[in-house]
Amino acid sequence: MAVITFTPLYGVHSSAPCCAYLLEVDEVCILLDCGWTDEYDVELLKPLQRVVDRIDLVLVSHLDLAHMGALPYAMGKLGLNAPVYGTLPVHRMGQIALYDAFQAKTKHDSDFSLFSLDDVDLVFERFKQLKYSEKLTLTSSGEGIVITPHVAGHLIGGALWRIMKETDDIIYAVDYNHRSEHVLQKTILDSFTRPTLLITDSMNLHAEQPKLKDRDSKAGS
Repeated sequence: MAVITFTPLYGVHSSAPCCAYLLEVDEVCILLDCGWTDEYDVELLKPLQRVVDRIDLVLVSHLDLAHMGALPYAMGKLGLNAPVYGTLPVHRMGQIALYDAFQAKTKHDSDFSLFSLDDVDLVFERFKQLKYSEKLTLTSSGEGIVITPHVAGHLIGGALWRIMKETDDIIYAVDYNHRSEHVLQKTILDSFTRPTLLITDSMNLHAEQPKLKDRDSKAGS
């Protein structure tokens, strides 16, 4: 049985719509998402700064600022030096999202210097693309750990992550959707039974979930 430690870095003690968590499986440190807000508050990232030298790899669940917005700053200013894993849509559309975020900020703040487009490019130079259900088998200190992305159902390319080692089964599932949409499959979260550790969130706890046909009716009216 593996020694598993889970540490929320930010995203759990406030209403800020961004997150970053540290998952340690024996000797391997995995950063689960690395989000930020468009306020770019450096104080929010202080917990990340304290552990950045220990991070072996990063898993990104979604392509927006809330899940990957701090990666350019982490690599350019904090010295994060680790491969980043995500799906193909997260790679392609996430890069566009970070470009847009930078341009939107510098349009109104020419002195903005927390990260540059070169830092954004560095993130995606280190990005490794995975398909849904494609297994990533770690080596060296991570020998025996298998990581797999699965459909989250919330955004295009969004993933929930399954991290397995021997008999331990860890599921990281944030911002998922359990219902099929016109262009999105529903998550397969319910197919995982009794994981060792389930990491999830409650961001959409109070959000209304109207039926698909009701939304279609309103859109057509």
